[in-house]
Amino acid sequence: MSSRRLLKAAEAIREVVSMAILTELRDPRIQDVTVIGVEVAPDMRQAKVAVSIMGSESKQQLAMRGLENAKGFLQSRIAERIDTRYTPKLQFTMDQGVKKSLEVGRILDQLAAERAAREAENASAPTDADEKESADEDDSAQEDLN
Repeated sequence: MSSRRLLKAAEAIREVVSMAILTELRDPRIQDVTVIGVEVAPDMRQAKVAVSIMGSESKQQLAMRGLENAKGFLQSRIAERIDTRYTPKLQFTMDQGVKKSLEVGRILDQLAAERAAREAENASAPTDADEKESADEDDSAQEDLN
């Protein structure tokens, strides 16, 4: 089976699963779930669905349990909309990429604030080098006058 066909199947499965989660699932546990991507096995019998869930660790675990319980419903939606010999069995995996990128952004903002505070502190207090430069300028000005 060509990799292009697998990529098309993975994209189709991603669309079906994400729309079903968004519009058809009524489970209150499944909230703030985003389908990031799908990897399909070469024989089309397995599909790993990478999801990102915003919220606390307990909320993430609760949503994952809800997705596991809704697995059969989602597989039936895939079977209805995609004409393949086999309906892939879904396996949900947590994608930490979004969470990690938010954490990196927070750390970068914190570093920028610390750097700005240091620069403001350095700008307000003259350093020994600044005093030495001004003393050298005064000496050179005195020599020019003489």
